Amino acid sequence: MRDIGSSISDAIFENIGRAAGRVQENKPLPSDLLESEDAYLVVFDAPGTTASDIQVRYVEDRVEVRIDRFRDFYDGFEMRYPGRGLALDGSVTLPSDAAVDPETAQATLKSNGTLHVRVPKAETDHDEDEATDVGVETDDGETDAGSDADADSEPTDADADDAAESADEGEDDGV
Repeated sequence: MRDIGSSISDAIFENIGRAAGRVQENKPLPSDLLESEDAYLVVFDAPGTTASDIQVRYVEDRVEVRIDRFRDFYDGFEMRYPGRGLALDGSVTLPSDAAVDPETAQATLKSNGTLHVRVPKAETDHDEDEATDVGVETDDGETDAGSDADADSEPTDADADDAAESADEGEDDGV
């Protein structure tokens, strides 16, 4: 009899947890929009995420964020209540008169669990027909190596220096 009661309570907790996770996934991420003389700053709540979990895009007149986070596994523990949503979305529409340069936008995941997206103001507005991906970095300076924004970047002088050093080292090996 005790096993039946335990099974029923486990099923109830699991269903309540899944329902809470779905509610969280259907609500937009909480956010703030701030403005300075030279930029807009959008701050999203992004707890429990890493830079590789986050996609940031500027589309038309808004900043869009998609978070696909994963649950960590803990040795010796069994999931009893899966209450956190794993796929979270949010967007913030900038003021209608905002002229911005999304190509130079920056997104930084802070250690306190917030995502800061800085979109600089511009003299003239960009082409609204194009979406712009924004790379995400952490506040310790690490960038998401898997983001599309980084993959399309041009080689830097440092990359060229590294390639030259590798070529020089290769010549020394043959002597």
